[in-house]
Amino acid sequence: MIIFVFFVALWYSSLFCQTFFQHRYAAHGAFKMSKRMEKFFFILSYITQGSSYMSPRAYAIMHRMHHAYTDTAQDPHSPSFSKNIFTMMMRTRNFYTAIFKGTMEVEPRFLKNVPEWPAFDKWANSGLSRLLWALAYLGIFITFATSPWVYLLFPIVLAMGAFHGAVINWFAHKYGYKNFILKNTSENLLTVDILMLGESYHNNHHKYPSSLNFGVKWHEVDPIYPIIRLLGWLRVIKLPNVAPVPLVAAIKPKK
Repeated sequence: MIIFVFFVALWYSSLFCQTFFQHRYAAHGAFKMSKRMEKFFFILSYITQGSSYMSPRAYAIMHRMHHAYTDTAQDPHSPSFSKNIFTMMMRTRNFYTAIFKGTMEVEPRFLKNVPEWPAFDKWANSGLSRLLWALAYLGIFITFATSPWVYLLFPIVLAMGAFHGAVINWFAHKYGYKNFILKNTSENLLTVDILMLGESYHNNHHKYPSSLNFGVKWHEVDPIYPIIRLLGWLRVIKLPNVAPVPLVAAIKPKK
């Protein structure tokens, strides 16, 4: 039971940091925050993502490439160029590593306003850091596991961040439904997305990449949206002065 609670807590806390900080803030600039708060979320992302921590800078660049080159050979995580989800994960990892280490030439347009903390990222992405997190997770499993079967969750715990991304980038480009006819394969994977905290509204997101709310239909609940509004009201972040996407007018007829 303790392992299950630990897994669920890690799933949602690491996913929150990925969708709120690395995705909506770093990649798309959907809202603004101070440099002090930026560093706070760097640290929070490291604590929640642990062994699967992703540099917000490298993540932002890679995800901007995904939007610019969707479903082409330059897309870092397109299922169109991988045989299965695991080869896609490895391909994404190669793109991420090349961006992080500076061995890939990156277009200037992908570098604008990306959050940077080089010294912190150097440690958080180091092999030693990932090893220490892996040992900590293993200690939790050894201490609290009540059945050998729960160890099947251990690989997911180690690669939690990559697993979150792979679920959306593989399945939400293959299955689901469309609200918008776009020049890519993006789909909305779930009609009510509590599991992926709004990330599965992928077709909506490709239509409105910088929208604060990933849902556009009444039933498409984005759990992160009210949190963003609350943090804006508390002045933890600064929200843009733009009108929200209309629930009805945004929907275009299917073709």
